[in-house]
Amino acid sequence: MNHSQGIFSLHCINLTLYLSQSSSSGIIKTAFNKTDTMSIPDLIKKKRDGGTLSDDEIKTFIESVANETIQECQTGAMLMAIWQKGMVDQETETLTREMMSSGEVMSWPEEWAGLVVDKHSTGGVGDKVSLVLAPALAACGCKVCVCQVPMISGRGLAHTGGTLDKLESIPGFSIHRSAAQIREILGSVGCCIVGQTETLVPADRVLYALRDATSTVDSLPLITGSIISKKGAESLSALVLDVKFGRAALYKDLESAKELAQSLVNAGNGLGVRTAAVLSRMDATIGRCVGNSLEVIESLETLKGNGPDDLMELVTTLGGLLLMLTGLAPDQSEGSRRISEAVIGGAALSKFRAMMEAQGVATETARLLCSAHSDYYSVLRKSEHQRELETPTDGVFEGVDGLVLAEVLHKLGAGRSKAGEPINHSVGAELLVSPGQRVGKGVSWLRIHYEDPVPTPDQIQRLQTALSLRPCDRPQTPQTQSLVEELLLPR
Repeated sequence: MNHSQGIFSLHCINLTLYLSQSSSSGIIKTAFNKTDTMSIPDLIKKKRDGGTLSDDEIKTFIESVANETIQECQTGAMLMAIWQKGMVDQETETLTREMMSSGEVMSWPEEWAGLVVDKHSTGGVGDKVSLVLAPALAACGCKVCVCQVPMISGRGLAHTGGTLDKLESIPGFSIHRSAAQIREILGSVGCCIVGQTETLVPADRVLYALRDATSTVDSLPLITGSIISKKGAESLSALVLDVKFGRAALYKDLESAKELAQSLVNAGNGLGVRTAAVLSRMDATIGRCVGNSLEVIESLETLKGNGPDDLMELVTTLGGLLLMLTGLAPDQSEGSRRISEAVIGGAALSKFRAMMEAQGVATETARLLCSAHSDYYSVLRKSEHQRELETPTDGVFEGVDGLVLAEVLHKLGAGRSKAGEPINHSVGAELLVSPGQRVGKGVSWLRIHYEDPVPTPDQIQRLQTALSLRPCDRPQTPQTQSLVEELLLPR
């Protein structure tokens, strides 16, 4: 019996004991749908035995979760049954729709029809794409509502960093905005990046917490329902998903990532949102900087036309798809060209500055960060210490294991292990060499920014081991490998 099966058995035992102890006393709470006489225990049994739940049965379950008329052990048992038996496409689509409808669904002015868009990433090391993409899309005419969930995807958990944490390293930047304020910012600026309010998809907050406790986080239908329900509640016209695979990604191989991407695309289009996905590699880092303040600096440099090629590839690919999906560009190629022009020409930088001011950043602070020759550390926190690591031998730099780098930085305070923990925005690392670059022994290849705790000898050794050098006597024409492997478009 594996770990997850053991948890499932425990939930079943707890549920059986609960039913036997409570039925005679009349205290058991059982939810019924008006058109369906199945109780919650019946639904659990049906899914546990491999049955397909009807639309009404899924609605009964989600309503019970949202209304808190279901016992926690029943919810856990249902999650484990879904993890073990899976769901067909129709079940997943219904689950997603009912989760979306469990709370507030945002509404927009009629003149914004077809223009409200968002992007979601499954998480990557140094993933600062939203900070560049949102203002670039706004400069191209979109209304970009990037809503992140603070306790789940928006803030940094485990080894990945969160978009909200990056932005909160900017003094004054507030990720808390009401629905009315979001509409106002979108009307005046065209983009905002905020944390979702508690009124959006309340069922997901309950299910996500229990998924973690019951080891069902990696269930494909549950992942799909969690991600797409929140995007559906934003009333989007179009959505693009960056689904990553590789050493530093949730899914290590392309096949598994593609299965998730297709499930997300199907569910999004099932809700009436034009949805596409990009499958991208996540082995090393995106750009050269990892860590909250450092990634803000790299994002601003990108908006000033000095961005790394891999970051710009993701920004233009994702943005080009969204412009195509909204009809603002005739195809993805033309859309990518327009996104690139918005970044290189400075229009996206102007939008980012306006977004900062609209979300609480002082005008002078925003001006300093966006000026041509910024002293970034006059505004952003700089770590007390930096240490450079040197190459142990001659060779050609091929990259660094992004997962190892992120895990070390996490231990040094750049991330958190559970929601609510403080982080140090100044902690991070900079790559000092580029892939394909020939280096001699003793050349500085990585600069670590840290405070307390200091890196341990073991952590330094892990980083040095994560370095990939190709012997110089094996000549090879340096080629920058594209991060984008495949696109999945709406059918």
